[in-house]
Amino acid sequence: MNNLNIVGHNTKGDRIDNDFYPTPEIATIKLLEKESFKGDIWECACGDGAISKILIEKKYNVYSSDLINRGYGETGIDFLKTNKIFDNIITNPPFKLSLEFALHGFKSVKNKMVLFQKLVFLEGTKRKQELFSLNKLKNIYVISNRLKFKGYKTGGLMCFAWFVFDVNYNGKPTIDWI
Repeated sequence: MNNLNIVGHNTKGDRIDNDFYPTPEIATIKLLEKESFKGDIWECACGDGAISKILIEKKYNVYSSDLINRGYGETGIDFLKTNKIFDNIITNPPFKLSLEFALHGFKSVKNKMVLFQKLVFLEGTKRKQELFSLNKLKNIYVISNRLKFKGYKTGGLMCFAWFVFDVNYNGKPTIDWI
């Protein structure tokens, strides 16, 4: 059986370069209704500034960077090769590099690291062993409705969530819905 028409599999070969899917504004607004942050925030995969702009509107001090120039932030910065340290990181990393971003993020943050990910980020032996076993995942905020991404006419088929890691936490995560 060679049926590749399954949810999440791209059979058209038209995936957006470098996994550029700007975070819908409502997702960041809902996150900030649940979480607050002390200190500076680094948006290390800022893209077109979708997350950064909301954080700045909410009076956070934000440093925005990205490897790719999408017209916002400091560009040419490869997060995975940096040694910068910030109080917090909030980002929507390229999905194919999400584990690498999370693991490097622990070397780059003093307080919280928040990743916008597909809910299936919870799956996988490697993520369980290398990331979730650290017991730093404090909160998961499941987005209860399907989000409409910029450039798409309707909401998607996938469920997304905010994954809040706290370097000062040691325990099991709490799940909530937004």
